[in-house]
Amino acid sequence: MNLMQTQVPASASRAAAFDTITYAVGKSAIGNILAARSLVGVCAILIGSDTGTLEQDLADRFPGRILIEDEPALSDDLAAIERFVETPAAGLDLPLDVSHGTPFQQRVWGVLRAIPRGATITYTALARRLGQPGGARAVATACAANAIALGIPCHRVVRADGTLSGYRWGIECKRALLDKEAL
Repeated sequence: MNLMQTQVPASASRAAAFDTITYAVGKSAIGNILAARSLVGVCAILIGSDTGTLEQDLADRFPGRILIEDEPALSDDLAAIERFVETPAAGLDLPLDVSHGTPFQQRVWGVLRAIPRGATITYTALARRLGQPGGARAVATACAANAIALGIPCHRVVRADGTLSGYRWGIECKRALLDKEAL
């Protein structure tokens, strides 16, 4: 047998690595947290009560990607996320991979990352900041598409009247995060 026929080309190996996402699930004060990482950085931080549901959410958000559970590789990320939930002033300085978002979503997420801890912004004000004064619904849709909870703080976006609305992981979770940040 020809040895060359049995080897995986280097380009295929690199492509497989690029299509691989490692993940792990940990616990925090706001529920279970799933952290996932691509070669570029953290591509998902998902919040929930059931590990199976979190894993399915990850698979749904990244179809066709190879998902590998690897708690040791993500232990530092999980610890940083847990620290942030408990003490938001500590910050959450993780490299993020936002390449799964559209250019508009990435712009929205960039503005969200610039909102200081403890502050909020309305959907309308965020749309104006992006130069799209009539784009509040588009901003809300971009927030809903965010797979990186806490890293991209969509919990800091509120209705025009200042009330809480539309958080993928529940209004109570949003309230808890904002209350912690206000301290």
